[in-house]
Amino acid sequence: MSETAINVLAIAIFLMTLSVLLGPMIHLSPLIPSVMTLTLLGLVTVDQWGWQGQGTTLLLGSFATKSQRQRVLHHEAGHFLMAYLMGIPIQDYSLSAWEAFRKGRSGQGGVEFVPQDLTEPLQDWQQRPLLLERWAMVYLGGIAAEQVIYGQAVGGQEDRQQLYALFQQAGLPPSQYPAKESWALLQAKNRIQEHRPQYELLVQALADRQPVEVCYQRLQGMS
Repeated sequence: MSETAINVLAIAIFLMTLSVLLGPMIHLSPLIPSVMTLTLLGLVTVDQWGWQGQGTTLLLGSFATKSQRQRVLHHEAGHFLMAYLMGIPIQDYSLSAWEAFRKGRSGQGGVEFVPQDLTEPLQDWQQRPLLLERWAMVYLGGIAAEQVIYGQAVGGQEDRQQLYALFQQAGLPPSQYPAKESWALLQAKNRIQEHRPQYELLVQALADRQPVEVCYQRLQGMS
């Protein structure tokens, strides 16, 4: 079960407990919170099994605050900039679950890279170190951007999972993951700070929902 679904279940349990405690004070029948909670739990369960949790993601995404949307914007701009600097082509991007849904994608949105088969490069011992470094900085670009702008990162768990999956595919022992991650995160933060004017320009371009091609043109115009 996804972290989002777990959070929804936790909220449902909290509301049921609160309604049970406060129900007698406001003359609320205990049947009402029970039915509402069971209905919510049922919908979450169906959503997880039948729609891979997309319905829950869309529902929670609709309640995102302005500050949360701004943080997502800066996070995804970090991924975009690092991919641009690392020469990894970008296919599209979305800044919310609803935008991703309208484009036929699942999840909470994000930067979508042009599909690449990394199987052979990861088996090539001469290419593998450089490839891992490039993708590690791209995957951690969102976390790096949040740390640069806000001082700390809130999101990024899925990014780390993708990074660890790449490390595993490359045959790295888990004991090396923390050191590789720390190095890549530091490099990504340094790159974002070094290219801060380009980053700020990209943030505005993404906020305006400019096409990927236009974003590239603006970045190239400042190179």
